[in-house]
Amino acid sequence: MDKLLHSGKREGTGSFSHQKVVCRHHPAPPFQFVLVKRGGPQRGLEKHSANLTTTPTPFIMEYMQAPATSSQGNILCCTCGIPIPPNPANMCVSCLRTTVDISEGIPKQVNLHFCKQCERYLQPPASWVQCALESRELLALCLKKLKGNMTKVRLIDAGFLWTEPHSKRIKLKVTIQKEVMNGAILQQVFVVEFVIQGQMCDDCHRVEAKDFWNSVVQVRQKTSHKKTFYYLEQLILKHKLHQNALNIKEIHEGIDFYYATKQHAQKMVDFLQCTVPCRSKTSQRLISHDIHSNTFNYKSTYSIEIVPVCKDNVVCLSPRLAQSLGNMGQVCVCARVTSTIHLIDPNTLQIAEVDGGTYWRNPFNSLVSPRQLEEFIVMDTDIIRNQKLGAGAGIRSNKHTLAEVWVQKTSEMDTAQQYHCRTHLGHLLNIGDLVQGFDFANSNVNDEFLNKMNPSHIPDVVLIKKSYNRSKRVKRRNWKLKEMDKDREGMAPEDERQYQDFLEDLEEDEALRKNVNIFRDASKIPVESDTDDEGAPRISLMEMLEDLSLTDATGGEGADMLTE
Repeated sequence: MDKLLHSGKREGTGSFSHQKVVCRHHPAPPFQFVLVKRGGPQRGLEKHSANLTTTPTPFIMEYMQAPATSSQGNILCCTCGIPIPPNPANMCVSCLRTTVDISEGIPKQVNLHFCKQCERYLQPPASWVQCALESRELLALCLKKLKGNMTKVRLIDAGFLWTEPHSKRIKLKVTIQKEVMNGAILQQVFVVEFVIQGQMCDDCHRVEAKDFWNSVVQVRQKTSHKKTFYYLEQLILKHKLHQNALNIKEIHEGIDFYYATKQHAQKMVDFLQCTVPCRSKTSQRLISHDIHSNTFNYKSTYSIEIVPVCKDNVVCLSPRLAQSLGNMGQVCVCARVTSTIHLIDPNTLQIAEVDGGTYWRNPFNSLVSPRQLEEFIVMDTDIIRNQKLGAGAGIRSNKHTLAEVWVQKTSEMDTAQQYHCRTHLGHLLNIGDLVQGFDFANSNVNDEFLNKMNPSHIPDVVLIKKSYNRSKRVKRRNWKLKEMDKDREGMAPEDERQYQDFLEDLEEDEALRKNVNIFRDASKIPVESDTDDEGAPRISLMEMLEDLSLTDATGGEGADMLTE
């Protein structure tokens, strides 16, 4: 010990003070002593006076140790005797699990009903839901099956275990907790197996029954051409309104949609009224009546009648309707039929739209069918510019050009008979082109409004559209349309020709194909330009959609995945 240091202050008798004495030794670290004053003089302190230097007041030097840290001990399991940390049950986890099973009462195998036709699962009591494998919806459905048996435990976690897709088994790993002996909380993990059993849902029962339906929507159009129906079919496919139909049946003048509920039929009626000019009627037929519960079972029928006018039809308006549309001519050409009827006057390029309500108040019929159109060749053409219209004239078309042309029938090329007329196709026609039109001069048309017109105001020929080589157009067409699954005996040759006419209308009318999903046909050469060598319009690649095929990855239905 090198030196002991002390410090203190005497304040009188009975007072005390703490003094620190530091003992230093070279090999050992410093340590502290606390000097505590005792009452009265002490003897024996003089023995250490030679070694310690202190104040005159006597002190006793004592060593105080730090408090000891407490440590938790182990106890023996009351069953197997192994050392374990203390717990309220005084049992190890293994013995506690063998003694108490908190999953008791929870079934380890549950049946899950699945409809193969619509791929939906039964959610008791009577609803069917669409769930993908290992999805949150399927997990919630499985847990609802166990909810009634898990009222006394706490659910901690749940997840799927991998199973073979075709094993008809779904395994669920469940983690639960429960308070057991003397307040001890036990956590347990177990597996519940769900067995998928096939059961047909009520909707699929109705589909298989074919004749079982609650509501039917009958769509009719009294025309010889089906262009409007082909256009309507594409709209239905685009908006996926055909998915709720039990059956779709095609008949002579229209098509029938059968539905299981009245709400689905009403939804189809509302869609048709927004997309095509039509009118509807509703009727009900009583099927059964329960006098005890006062319930009635009806079958509803919705009759939809579409206006009997199609694209490229020649119509004759009533004088009153023609005046209300901007004093346009009574003889007009139907440019297209969408939610309204688009008319154009070939003599003045005036355009007008007639909705369903206006048509049924002032009805007009088509003067010519597509079969009666004849082919003409253009002998001469002259563009008319800066034509002035009378007072109260309507809107003129900016997409068409007014022209005066001389044409001759291709069937009368050996004669000198030519016809002069005005046409709205001045931007398309050149000398030598072929064009389809209707010959008023050599035809007998029975129409109420046409018979009352001044003969000088009736044109000799009304040109409808430019004619192209159909075989070349079909060969170079690299796109396709989807079709609905309908009950029909087969497509007649006349139906095939009308369908080709509809495809040509889509190519020629850009505004018409905006509402149609057009898919690229991978089996044909891609389009490089918008027009071919003859000037026939074509659809560009930017307007086409890529058709999704499930055979692209697997090489066929049910085949193995292709690997390199």
